[in-house]
Amino acid sequence: MNTHPTGRRWYVAATQPYKENLAEQQLHKQRFQTYLPKRIKTVRKARRNTDRIVSFFPGYIFVELDLDRERWRSVNGTFGVRSLIMGGQRPLPVPNGLVEQLHQMTDAEGFLRLCDDLNCGDEIRILNGPMAEMIGKIDRLDGKHRVRVLLEILHSRVPTVVPVENVVKRRPAISLSPRTPTRGRATIMR
Repeated sequence: MNTHPTGRRWYVAATQPYKENLAEQQLHKQRFQTYLPKRIKTVRKARRNTDRIVSFFPGYIFVELDLDRERWRSVNGTFGVRSLIMGGQRPLPVPNGLVEQLHQMTDAEGFLRLCDDLNCGDEIRILNGPMAEMIGKIDRLDGKHRVRVLLEILHSRVPTVVPVENVVKRRPAISLSPRTPTRGRATIMR
């Protein structure tokens, strides 16, 4: 009895370090449908900031497959790919609708934009530019294209305006411990 769903589904392939683009090109040559969301990252080197286009999920690429009709094992032998993420003897599918939702948030250049749900007071991380990787709070939304962020610099709050596509909302950390503290051990709630 086959417990795996049939038909086309999205799967995740782990790539070799910094080889996401190579993996995408090689998978396209084999006629596999892929999805590789990207973002712009500011890299500081030798006192200079340079912007680079990088994978939104470094080390991973989405591949659409029909496990019953396609030679999916050839994905593992593709240049740039380490292997499909497996669940036993078969690749693990991505939850239904996830990649389609990410596609809807991707612009024409292939950049994933996750900034539609920003509100005043939200804690954000700046993705690129001279303030890259700094954490701040949104003070004001200036239309659709800019946000005013208060950054904590030298024990004072400094306002700065950045393009909305350069920020991402910080999500609260997931706690694995119960609400009541225990002595010396953390337990996982089921």
